[in-house]
Amino acid sequence: MPNLAVTIKDGSLYFSAALCRRFFDGLQCVILLRRDNDLCILPVRHQAGGGYLLKMRNIAGDRVVHAPDFFSEHNVPIDVREFAAEWSSADQALIIAHAFDL
Repeated sequence: MPNLAVTIKDGSLYFSAALCRRFFDGLQCVILLRRDNDLCILPVRHQAGGGYLLKMRNIAGDRVVHAPDFFSEHNVPIDVREFAAEWSSADQALIIAHAFDL
């Protein structure tokens, strides 16, 4: 099973290549939504749908989403925090529970 850890650092989300292959394979964008204190990361099937770019970080295929505006708007500190993520079939999204608990 892929590593389902997601790191938030300096207004960016960091994903492993394995996580991206499993949930965001072939995609270039995601949408970030706050639901109560959870962060929902939804795949965007068509780039014209908007969202944040899933940028390649390295040759291994790790990815990063730069979203300083989103995290600043929700008062997320810039320190490094690692979270366990879980796929929700009901929401069709990767969920980071309690991402906004400070």
